[in-house]
Amino acid sequence: MAVIRGYIATSLDGLIVSGDGSLDWLFKYDDMDLGEHDYRLFLKGIRTVVMGRATYDFIAGEDSPWAYGDQRVIVVTSRPIERPKGPLEIYADVDALIAELRALEDGDVWMLGGGRLQMAFMERGALDEIEIYVIPEILGSGQPLFPLTGYRASPRLLSAKPIEKGCVRLHYRF
Repeated sequence: MAVIRGYIATSLDGLIVSGDGSLDWLFKYDDMDLGEHDYRLFLKGIRTVVMGRATYDFIAGEDSPWAYGDQRVIVVTSRPIERPKGPLEIYADVDALIAELRALEDGDVWMLGGGRLQMAFMERGALDEIEIYVIPEILGSGQPLFPLTGYRASPRLLSAKPIEKGCVRLHYRF
């Protein structure tokens, strides 16, 4: 059975996108040496990438080439996507998607992007682990790591590790 994973960065004040909708605050940390936790190594262990529509639109709007050619990509949305940037599948029903992902035997699943979809998976008991990279930036406004839905959980801390530039990697299991 596939492990469904989160891998995400957040500002010190718990935001993942700044108030102006950008990730510029995060890009200045791109040159960090994460060693065994490097994004490229993480991605090699991922067979399926799942993202919400807002994350897809953000990635598709970038000038960079499609980064997920080696993975199956699923976008959770109820709206059609005209001229997709890369090969992808569309799902509108989160519960049906979770059932399909749980049956996978060909590799792990990454919940890419925003906290709304990750929260939907957590509320259904379908997010197994999450790596959170806390970046020492205070943004003051923007999108929170997880929306406040009333959901409560006590994930188990697997590790906490300081990394370069004052950042910290937190790894939890649900």
